[in-house]
Amino acid sequence: MQRMSGLDASFYLIEDENTPLHVAAAIIMEGPVPGYGDIVRLVAAKLPSIERYRQRVRSVPLHLGRPVWMDDPHFQILYHVRHTAVPAPGTMDQLRNLAGRLLAQRLDPKKPLWELWLVEGLEGGRWALIGKVHHCMVDGVAGMDLIASMFDLDPDAPVPEPPAEEWVPRGGPSGLRLFGEALVDNTLEPLRLAASLPRLAGSLRRAPQLLDYVGGVTRQLARFTRRSASVLNGPLGPHRRWEWASLPLDDVQRIRKKHGGTVNDVVLAAVTRGFRDQLAGRGELTPDMVVRSGVPVSVRAEGERGVLNNRVSAIFVNLPVGVADPAERLRLIREQTDDLKATSQEVVGAQLTRITDAAVAPALLALGARIPVRLRNPVVQTITTNVPGPDFPLYVLGRRIENLFPYVPLTGGIQVGTAIFSYDGRLNFGVSADFDGQPDLPVFTAGIGKGIAELLKAPPV
Repeated sequence: MQRMSGLDASFYLIEDENTPLHVAAAIIMEGPVPGYGDIVRLVAAKLPSIERYRQRVRSVPLHLGRPVWMDDPHFQILYHVRHTAVPAPGTMDQLRNLAGRLLAQRLDPKKPLWELWLVEGLEGGRWALIGKVHHCMVDGVAGMDLIASMFDLDPDAPVPEPPAEEWVPRGGPSGLRLFGEALVDNTLEPLRLAASLPRLAGSLRRAPQLLDYVGGVTRQLARFTRRSASVLNGPLGPHRRWEWASLPLDDVQRIRKKHGGTVNDVVLAAVTRGFRDQLAGRGELTPDMVVRSGVPVSVRAEGERGVLNNRVSAIFVNLPVGVADPAERLRLIREQTDDLKATSQEVVGAQLTRITDAAVAPALLALGARIPVRLRNPVVQTITTNVPGPDFPLYVLGRRIENLFPYVPLTGGIQVGTAIFSYDGRLNFGVSADFDGQPDLPVFTAGIGKGIAELLKAPPV
């Protein structure tokens, strides 16, 4: 039995019928199509090294403790590895529409929280895998570690065999034991936190960057006073649109070298152009308008690689959609991200998350996790998450992965989210949106490519 962290638990508790909280990806494969049984055997061979894939979540009575992971005594791999097809020869649009329907469906909370779909029928003899994993299990980096463990670096890698010994699930504790351990944890965690506060306060007083951090907080709060495009916010329904775009990573690197900044700065500038086009098309764009984006930042230490959990903080960036000059938009984004990095906002945010993890009672966590969903906030309009992937090809059963498009879930009145994943010389954008609230999503997605093209031509500022 392993107890969830507070952050993992919040992702589990926030979910409802209109807010499925899984991360996902569509993986486009070169042919020939393997048999369904081949995929089942491949996953079965990998399961011993991914313990969480055979565990389900069990909640503590009255939410007096955070949920725990326990072996599923009824685990059946054929439930989780599934098989479907598009009418041959299937197009990318058909695959994307199919994926949008699959990804709008919640994972069954009574079973291990993942699914893998084999999709046949794509044009050119290709096929696809659509994978879903609940956000309470992985963040972006852990998800990529999971992909790396499932796939091969060598097309001639031997196909692993499922273990000969039958897996035997470990028995779980009784409800009474869970209840009792939760009471003990609720007593001890605040005491441990209180004991660590003097040491934490002392380290903060000695930290030369403390004043810089406080100044950074002040400037970040000031950014929340800017008028943002709340027209993009709205209620979330049960259905999703999913669009994607793929661009050469070399183009982004050329822009970075020409204008300065990071790959993520360039990505945010391209996303800004997408929102600018979308708002202009609705007649809502004004020169002083911004779109406020949450930007998840990994705070995973090197020794935590491969651990299936969430180790993320977040920063908030005002995307200057009202500015006409693309180079000036990039400069304004760089100015914000440089300040946030220089003042260690994401690191301190992670520390605050750990303190909250110990200090907040699980029952309050369960209640608080629902607040962003109910408020449908008009403060943050979007999420933009960028996860670096391998710059070399990966293989499944000797077939090369042609491309991989990520999916980010939506919650709290945020109707558009963009996930970015780099793979083998390409930068791939997966854009998820509420189906009814964002009918003009193709305008946004097309604008991302236009944003890269205009920055390639724009003179530096």
